[in-house]
Amino acid sequence: MEIELQEIRDFLVRHPPFDHLPEAELARLPKALSIRYFRRGTDFPPHDADQAYLYVIRSGAVEMRDDGGDLVNKLGEGDLCMVPCNPGVTFSGKAVEDTLAYLLPCADLRRIQADHADFNEHFEQSVGQRLRKALDRLKESPPGAETLMTLTVGELVGDRVVHVAPSVSIQEAAKVMSEERVSSVLVMEGEALLGMVTLRDLRSRCLAVGLPFDRPVAEIMTRDLHRIQRTTPAFQALLDMTRLNVHHLPVCDEECPVGVLTTTDLVRHQSANAVYMVGDIYKSKDVEALTQISVRIPELQVHLVATGATAEHVGQAVTSVTDALTKRLLELAEAKLGLPPVPYAWIAAGSQARREQTSYGDQDNALLISDEFRPEHDSYFAELARFVCDGLNACGYYYCPGDVMATNPQWRQPLATWKHYFSTWIESPEPKAVMLSSVFFDMRSVAGDHQLLADLQSHYLGISATNKIFLAYMVANSLKHRPPLGFFRNFVLIRGGDHAKTFDLKHRGVVPVVDIARVLVLSEGLDEIGTVARIQRAATTYAVSKDMAANLVDAFEFIATLRVRHQVGRIRAGQEADNYIHPEELSPLERSHLKDAFRLIGEMQETLANRYQSGRFG
Repeated sequence: MEIELQEIRDFLVRHPPFDHLPEAELARLPKALSIRYFRRGTDFPPHDADQAYLYVIRSGAVEMRDDGGDLVNKLGEGDLCMVPCNPGVTFSGKAVEDTLAYLLPCADLRRIQADHADFNEHFEQSVGQRLRKALDRLKESPPGAETLMTLTVGELVGDRVVHVAPSVSIQEAAKVMSEERVSSVLVMEGEALLGMVTLRDLRSRCLAVGLPFDRPVAEIMTRDLHRIQRTTPAFQALLDMTRLNVHHLPVCDEECPVGVLTTTDLVRHQSANAVYMVGDIYKSKDVEALTQISVRIPELQVHLVATGATAEHVGQAVTSVTDALTKRLLELAEAKLGLPPVPYAWIAAGSQARREQTSYGDQDNALLISDEFRPEHDSYFAELARFVCDGLNACGYYYCPGDVMATNPQWRQPLATWKHYFSTWIESPEPKAVMLSSVFFDMRSVAGDHQLLADLQSHYLGISATNKIFLAYMVANSLKHRPPLGFFRNFVLIRGGDHAKTFDLKHRGVVPVVDIARVLVLSEGLDEIGTVARIQRAATTYAVSKDMAANLVDAFEFIATLRVRHQVGRIRAGQEADNYIHPEELSPLERSHLKDAFRLIGEMQETLANRYQSGRFG
């Protein structure tokens, strides 16, 4: 191949959808192209073309506008202009820089589309559909591998139901478990599931307390069961086990029990180390033991990503471990300090509250105390907070640089004070108030009296949804985090310092969607905390269309999954995980999809901004 043709081929293969073409087609393609130069200010596409062409921008920049003169697209290096190949489209444009383009006759384009389905999909699918497919590719496991990402619970447990009646004796139930070689038995009356008994229950509720073996098994069964459906993804079951710190889950087909899923079932297919980490955490006797477990969290993230986990899966698993560490630290603190003088709730804020943590991050927390609180109680809660925050720091969750921690007296207050905080922030939304709102509208009760947070949420959701000025300030604050996409779809990179020539996937990609989702639910008075759950719930209202919500979720999951995979790459290289990625780390297709995701986020930001400028919301 001539040098010039080889250069054209090399350029095309770096840009979608040409990277989907086989080598033979790529070798032929440059010969079908012509080259045209457009001086700045000239019409694009040209009116004097001898036939209809697909235009591939080699260098320069073009603006495309609709019949009304509104800007609809900006084209830069590697972008395509399909207008001449779509007679029904009447967009026109101008070169805003001196521009060089490759021209492919539309007839040749149609032939290539017909011959190569993957190539054609780029033109047939919407941006949202392309992102969805890209996310599916990120989830793919190695060929032939069966992992918890691909299996359902029903494929792990079969159809064997071992059960006893509630009236049988404890001894008889133990005999059934021994004969059937199982570690649990369901307690049923007819087809109704009443409870479950495990070997642990036999030890702790019968043998340890000297309960006679002839007592009914119903006296020691667990009644409040978390049930899962046989169609539930196996990985979701793993997350449920981790979050609940249980090793057995009854499996149902609708309402009918069909078996019990155990951690042993999961281990047969892959390591369920998140479950065992949580179990080890609750057995730990001191902070030093907890730190020995927490050092395995990066390894957990590496393992999850290797099996096809998305950022959502990683976030739920890592957050479950963080929650367990927090709860165990609180138990150790209370064992040292004694029982609390009044009820309290330990509050997680930020990514822990949203269940979106990775193995790299700081701690954001607070104490919400009953209104029975008196000033002399603060010494107890100050010591409690110091013990837990120091413990979390020792476990790798470094102290919050902004001091959003329960060790700060400002964030260790009774319910009435917290209500006053939120009322003030909402009614007087000055910059600091808006910043604090962005932190504390993402709150979840990890331990203690959960009703305290429910009361607080009821208070602030009732007044935030109707305060349009406050919501407008929240939108304005969210616009401070813009996607790193330049005027002509080029990445805007950090210019100097330790992270030169990178962009921050967290603050320029993940955070903008988190901010958007928060505004959407606040505008409707909804109490969801997780970003995806917020967007999906908002789509059931007038806050956002179902299509935009689906696209926004896909954009968020794609960016967040690239982020956790980037972190895994650094962990494997023996480096500290971070959020700064070089565009060169990504394949041409990933760069293209990332630009699509950033563009969708930017469009939603503009939609919210315009909605407020016109005085309309919802």
